[in-house]
Amino acid sequence: MSLWPIAELLPHAGDMILLDRVLSFGEEDVRTQLTVRPGGLFNRADGSLPAWVGVELMAQSIAAYAGCHARQAGESVELGFLLGTRSFQCNVEAFPAGTELQIHAIRSLQDDNGMGVFECHLRGPDIHAEARLNVFRPPQVASYLEEPAHD
Repeated sequence: MSLWPIAELLPHAGDMILLDRVLSFGEEDVRTQLTVRPGGLFNRADGSLPAWVGVELMAQSIAAYAGCHARQAGESVELGFLLGTRSFQCNVEAFPAGTELQIHAIRSLQDDNGMGVFECHLRGPDIHAEARLNVFRPPQVASYLEEPAHD
């Protein structure tokens, strides 16, 4: 299995890419990794990331899952949408600078209309967060984003 650079898997750019890499992906799941570095868009003054950023890390992991499958099929990476989350729980208030985090996102539901549900787990030293994320990737992303003509 060949893995691609994270920037080639996400529809994000620059500082919005929070993950460092994909560790592995399969038919139903993906594992990603990052090291918390100070100076990013969401970092606190002490370099830590607030725990709520864990939801974005999970969402980017799901985007990486979709990106891996698109690249494997020879298709382009497309935009998807985070619709929401249920039961985000985390045992810490922030992820300290220098901490290595791993995210495991497991697909539990996906339909033909682009709706999906993923069970996500984020782990690091003495850190555990989990959530169920609802996502949507429309079949025709470009036409979905077009604004209707106004008369």
